[in-house]
Amino acid sequence: MRRSLLIDLLGHGISDRPTDFDYTLESHADALAAALNSAGVMGAELIAHSMGGSVAIVLAARHPHLVSRLVLVDANLDPIPSAPGAAGSSGISAYSEEEFLAGGWEEIRDRAGSHWWSTMRLAGREALHRSAVHLTRGTVPTMRELLLDLKIPRTYLLPEADGPLPGTDALTEAGVAVVSIPDCGHNIMLDNSEGFARATAAALSDHNQR
Repeated sequence: MRRSLLIDLLGHGISDRPTDFDYTLESHADALAAALNSAGVMGAELIAHSMGGSVAIVLAARHPHLVSRLVLVDANLDPIPSAPGAAGSSGISAYSEEEFLAGGWEEIRDRAGSHWWSTMRLAGREALHRSAVHLTRGTVPTMRELLLDLKIPRTYLLPEADGPLPGTDALTEAGVAVVSIPDCGHNIMLDNSEGFARATAAALSDHNQR
């Protein structure tokens, strides 16, 4: 019988927001590992969205006994350039931390719109900036390279409207199931909850062993 846990990353949602935490992907993964260990969870089946998916990949690579399966929902696999004037992590990372705290976060809020901000309004300001900076920088090896090397069942869900996922052939050859979901944007579970639920259920099926 499966036991479900819903976890907010440190600095986000209703989790603590320490200002002395560096918020690298590796530190996020280690904090998540500590939470799973505290809850007595091993061999977790992780469903993780966006940056959470990047953290989940790093977690599986650094703490393999804690993860038995990954379902990644439009997760970042590669470093992305900072882009002044953009929304999301690429825009956030274009500010220095001082600039972001002094008012850059308000510019991002207004640029990205209320829908995006509704998912980020509870995040600590330092957490939001540092997480964005480290997400755009990625990891060494990259999240994509780590994902390719994992030996557990892995599924990657992406919006059909985005077109083919770059590097799909290499991912599928490595055993990663790449599944396009129609009628949705980045927040797949909100935009097409039925399609997301079907694809996730299939990914978690005992028949989906890679």
